[in-house]
Amino acid sequence: MDLTALPSLSNVFDGADQWGEILTLLPVLVVLEIVLSADNAVALAAIARSGQQPEQERLALNIGIGLALVLRLGLIVVAQWVLQNIWVQLLAAAYLLWLFIDHLNNRQNPDSDELSTTSSKEPRSLLRTVVLLAFTDLAFSIDSVAAAVAVSDQILLIGTGAIIGIIALRFTSGLFIRWLDIYPRLETAGFLAVAFVALRLIIHVLWPMLSQPDWLTLLVVGAVFWWGLSLKDEIEPAEVNHVG
Repeated sequence: MDLTALPSLSNVFDGADQWGEILTLLPVLVVLEIVLSADNAVALAAIARSGQQPEQERLALNIGIGLALVLRLGLIVVAQWVLQNIWVQLLAAAYLLWLFIDHLNNRQNPDSDELSTTSSKEPRSLLRTVVLLAFTDLAFSIDSVAAAVAVSDQILLIGTGAIIGIIALRFTSGLFIRWLDIYPRLETAGFLAVAFVALRLIIHVLWPMLSQPDWLTLLVVGAVFWWGLSLKDEIEPAEVNHVG
């Protein structure tokens, strides 16, 4: 999710067409972006964590999220084209649903998890991880950027929101990588949020006149993450994978 995906919030900033005015709103933007980036941050954290190598995870996050920023800014430029081609939005929704289904398959097949763990001597390549990170974020961003451009012509604000969102995403992804080892439900909660975002995007494309209130989106995502953080494993701090 993204700050500018919420029309009621975007309207607050409609008059902010100069840097001086936007900078006064940065504290609000930062807080909201950190909160609203939680859903895709968990998915990105799970992708980056698969190698079980802290240095590679850190490098993959830095490069992958840097590439994601370039893709987000490019998406802003072609947002009107995205709005006119619903198949792009449906493709993004299908990809997010595939991430959710793939997670469920891995959870239901512990043998495959053990196999992937035993084969961790040959982890996913850095290039593949970077590409997965960048395009997963792009799939999340299609809905939010398209909605932002649809409700506001303040490109400066949208671009600023995208940059802040990427910074927040890097921070929260690194945090969630550590939390995934502490809260056993958190990864599933994150992918439930991923599925919700995908369904929200499908509804927006197929039934554009159907209202999806902002408060309902925040309530659902908040409830999912409350459940994800409701169970904590007692592990030694040294056992937690630190990625800053």
